[in-house]
Amino acid sequence: MLEINELYKTFNAYTINEKNVFKGLNLELEKSDFVTVIGGNGAGKSTMLNMIAGVYYSDSGNIKLDGIDITRMPEYKRAAYLGRVFQDPMMGTAAHMEIEENLALAYRRGKKRGLGWGISKAEKELFAEQLKKLDLGLESRLTSKVGLLSGGQRQALTLLMSTLKNPKLLLLDEHTAALDPKTAQKVLELTDNIIKENALTAFMITHNMKHAIQYGNRLIMMHEGRIIFDISGEEKKKLQVKDLLEKFESVSGSEFSNDRMLLS
Repeated sequence: MLEINELYKTFNAYTINEKNVFKGLNLELEKSDFVTVIGGNGAGKSTMLNMIAGVYYSDSGNIKLDGIDITRMPEYKRAAYLGRVFQDPMMGTAAHMEIEENLALAYRRGKKRGLGWGISKAEKELFAEQLKKLDLGLESRLTSKVGLLSGGQRQALTLLMSTLKNPKLLLLDEHTAALDPKTAQKVLELTDNIIKENALTAFMITHNMKHAIQYGNRLIMMHEGRIIFDISGEEKKKLQVKDLLEKFESVSGSEFSNDRMLLS
């Protein structure tokens, strides 16, 4: 479903602030892979997601999504294939628009826009049905402004919006990091259910090693723009946090420096 081949990326080239992020990154995801991604600060996790999404272009190398070369495809065109949930719950929704209006925007993603009547009765019924699955009572608040929702409700809504059209790839960039533990757990469970129910292919960056082990069928660890550990299946299920720390230290030659991840 996803092929990253010999990806190179340098920021601020030929300046004192030059930063070589990737020097030939390679990665493949099979259809329906749910991959959790961990690594210290500056490992290249978010940069990788941003390059897949089209926020940054690579210096060389290519990215293919379901056989389509998207390496130089503009960000707005990739939106037809991708779903994305950010760390900030406020980024994925339009606060001054109603819940049903936000969902309608997501539902029309990748389609041509016309002058037809607003939200149809069939669409309202579909949105209510999908919202009911969140178990947050939002199905009876279709006309409420999104800005009135809590951070957790908005993030759950963003998750629903990003998966409403079954994207080829779902990108989750620490999407529960800004939520309190109880709400974060709820959103994680919703995420897992939606991915399994729709057999989605997904990347989930997390700062929580326990979550990285618990969710998904595959785990990759990044360090200084490289994938230093890639494990899946039964082996992944047997992992413990201490195993990941030991693996990081043995491969990288240094101790894990991400305090948030160690404290999680």
